[in-house]
Amino acid sequence: MSLSKNTGEKNEPVKIHRKPIQQRKYERVTDVADFCGVIAKHGDKIAYSYFDKNRNIRDVSYTELCALVKRTSAGIDNLGLKNSKIAVIGETSVEWMSSYLGILASDNIVIPMDKELQMTEIEGFLEMVDAEAIVYSASFNGKFENAKVSHKSLKFFIAMAPDEKELSDAKTISLEKLRADGDAAIEKGYEIPPVTNREKPAEMLFTSGTTGTSKCVVLSQKNIFSVVTSAAATVDFTPDDIIVSVLPIHHTYELACTLAAFDYGMHVCINDSLSRVLKNFQIFKPTGLVLVPLFVYTIYKKIWAEAKKTGRDKKLKLGIGASRAMMAVGVDKRRELFADVINSFGGRLEKIICGGAALNPKMIEFFENIGISIYEGFGITECAPLTCVTPYYARKYGSVGPAVPCCQVRIKGSSQNARGFTEGEIQVKGDNVMLGYYNNPEATELAFTEDGWFRTGDMGYMDEDGYVYITGRLKTVIVLDNGKNVFPEEIEEYLGSIEEIAEAVVVGRTDAKNSVNLVAIVYPNAEKFPENTPAEEVKKTIERLISEMNKSLPTYKHVQSVEIRDTEFEKTTSRKIKRHLVK
Repeated sequence: MSLSKNTGEKNEPVKIHRKPIQQRKYERVTDVADFCGVIAKHGDKIAYSYFDKNRNIRDVSYTELCALVKRTSAGIDNLGLKNSKIAVIGETSVEWMSSYLGILASDNIVIPMDKELQMTEIEGFLEMVDAEAIVYSASFNGKFENAKVSHKSLKFFIAMAPDEKELSDAKTISLEKLRADGDAAIEKGYEIPPVTNREKPAEMLFTSGTTGTSKCVVLSQKNIFSVVTSAAATVDFTPDDIIVSVLPIHHTYELACTLAAFDYGMHVCINDSLSRVLKNFQIFKPTGLVLVPLFVYTIYKKIWAEAKKTGRDKKLKLGIGASRAMMAVGVDKRRELFADVINSFGGRLEKIICGGAALNPKMIEFFENIGISIYEGFGITECAPLTCVTPYYARKYGSVGPAVPCCQVRIKGSSQNARGFTEGEIQVKGDNVMLGYYNNPEATELAFTEDGWFRTGDMGYMDEDGYVYITGRLKTVIVLDNGKNVFPEEIEEYLGSIEEIAEAVVVGRTDAKNSVNLVAIVYPNAEKFPENTPAEEVKKTIERLISEMNKSLPTYKHVQSVEIRDTEFEKTTSRKIKRHLVK
């Protein structure tokens, strides 16, 4: 491994981390039938490991997973559903994934639902798209009683693990009974049908918002599986890797990464609780993880908190310095120097794929110094979701990398940044771009340029090598009195590296003089303050640390005031802060 430099911000070089290029071990997939054929070749390799009710570990092989998909597909076909909209909701599980794939394989449209939504929202979304069936986990037993009586479109309620009361309704069928009916069809010769049209609707995903404001993204099998192939082609995983699924499976980022992992033939372990995630790392001993930045920041802060708690923080700092010096001369002792840290994640963690929001480049450098590589990507639901991934063999810190093989990316704007590159909206065109928003032609039209490029709403720039750098969201940009644009996400990255800050959101506030000021709304990290520390003292400490941070930023990006909150920010299930709720 080597670390070289390239021109970055004025007087601030961009670091490039290089690794040897290795042959990718995956097969290109074009649709669900093709995908099932590919993963069937993995045979008796373990596809999934999970905890049962008694927290015993159970394994499911690829052969068994494929059989479940086929049985589910045949059972759905037996119900007479064809080109129908079928939802699936619940925790990450073998049942969830085999239902998702079974719905696609039976030539129906799958609707992954957020299990954290209120029941009124779930029913409203299903009514919005005229869903005819829903497959649900045991945590939803008894919650569809109203829908069974009054929902306008739902005909079938398929329970993954029903109780006796659940099956008392004529509209309800157990997933196992559905599969048993599928077995009968298979005995008569049922096979997963070939996909005749890869460009028709195959999946529906709701964007964040209420039933009145959310849009429904429509994806085709071409969209879904072009991303699976692109992820397999670009992400630094191998068939021998083990990952722990931590993020919600309905989220298109987690779902796409899991499907790509299956293409490789990897071993996927299911985390059953965020409160036990570190214990589960010890059990499953992952070599890789798929995370959002909030998890990375949390891990970073826990590493330093534990080091300080045990009096090893100075040793950690010295170790990082020694590691960097040895790496500069081609000696890699990181796994030995930081064995204690790596062992806290099971002892084998080598890489983290990070997406969903901007990540402070300092996080990438810190983890690289201790022997864990972070690879950033950029995606959006409307692009199924992957658009860019930083190549494992040439990572530029701070960049999400160039476009993945299934699409093109361009920057549409007119302003020049400090590096001399055009800055503007990031736009995408390719096989991954959605068909449109369901029953919303006006929103669909606004989402595309006149020449057919999808408008992501994200701002950024592209360097001379085609690497994309994200600077913020069009919707969140704060325009100052002097006409300067400030993207709060950038400032929040810096705030995220302050250990005393657990979470922060930057907003623009207009004062009595009608001037716009940058205000940091902060939820402090309680672990960094002695118990019963007065609120005023907490605020003064954080103000002092932010004042120090300001010195490294241009004057117009300085945070001018701080507000302290005593509760966490409300978040989505993928751990993104609901920015629109912050006032």
